[in-house]
Amino acid sequence: MKSTLGFILLGGTVMIMAAIFGYQSLFPREEIPYDDDQEGLKEQIVFKFSHVVAENTPKGLAAQKFAELVSEKSNGHIKIEVFPNGSLYSDIEEINALKDGQVHFIAPSTSKLGMLSPQWGVLDLPFAFPTREAALEGLNGDIGRQLLQSLQSDGIKGLAHWPNGFKQITSNKGPIQNPEDMEGQSFRIMQSNVIEAQFNRLNADALQDSFNSTFQLLEEGKVDGEENTISNIYSKKFYNLQKHLTISNHGYLGYAVMMSEKVWDEQTEETKEILLESMQETSAWNNRRAFAMNEEQLMTIKQNSSIQIHELTDEQKQEWKTALDPVYEEFSQEIGSKLVEEIKELRAKYE
Repeated sequence: MKSTLGFILLGGTVMIMAAIFGYQSLFPREEIPYDDDQEGLKEQIVFKFSHVVAENTPKGLAAQKFAELVSEKSNGHIKIEVFPNGSLYSDIEEINALKDGQVHFIAPSTSKLGMLSPQWGVLDLPFAFPTREAALEGLNGDIGRQLLQSLQSDGIKGLAHWPNGFKQITSNKGPIQNPEDMEGQSFRIMQSNVIEAQFNRLNADALQDSFNSTFQLLEEGKVDGEENTISNIYSKKFYNLQKHLTISNHGYLGYAVMMSEKVWDEQTEETKEILLESMQETSAWNNRRAFAMNEEQLMTIKQNSSIQIHELTDEQKQEWKTALDPVYEEFSQEIGSKLVEEIKELRAKYE
């Protein structure tokens, strides 16, 4: 009986399968359209590029430009996936993420790199670069090379400097024009002891916190103001939360593009050449655009915002320099006296 039942079930299964295949032969399945994006996908090299600013900023645009150039030069064989706005990691987390291999490229603010080498504090010294030309000479010359080379001891390959621009000050507690106007006010700053020392000298309270926390700190009134480039003030809409903006140009803000030495060493010579060539072209492109972008966005803020804008006179700027210059001596030993003297000579050349 069991064998008879089994035979019946087996026969039924065969008939069902025959019906299915017969149906498919009468109505053949529609072919999936050819997608040339899939061609060679298994061989494609994909790198993750994480950063914390908006896409319409010097760094955001440079990261995208780099991705485009790499794709173009490799015929799509190498892909750079860009993750802006801290969507993967905050500016506090991204260096460890790079070391752990979670991302392949980052471009942190140079102020964050004091945690790797105190030499980077030289770029945070007050009024270090009087002009755009001074900044580019310093970053593309011996000072910039020394700083990138200092990353090797942490297993990091420094690829390039990407300037953003000069820092300005915003506040909700009245106009800031003279150094004493800072007294008693609180400001969000980057993670830098050199920057914190400047605010301490002005009797202001400095809160070191991540870039992406700045809007909330201002909105909730946990700080009175912040310092930043115009492009960051514009892209993150800090000007909507602040009553006063002082054009002080008191400090430089820029980024160091880097990747893990281990990941770099794993690449073929061809891949390395494409990455370096694309990075050099991107850096030259960014150098031409970054400072101009800050100027353009300042004009947009003036036209579309009620924030009061104050620009330091030469006399007022000299007051700020006099108040803040002792920071050079305070950090000379920590940063390195030779490096501090180099930046002082460069500053004197362009003043």
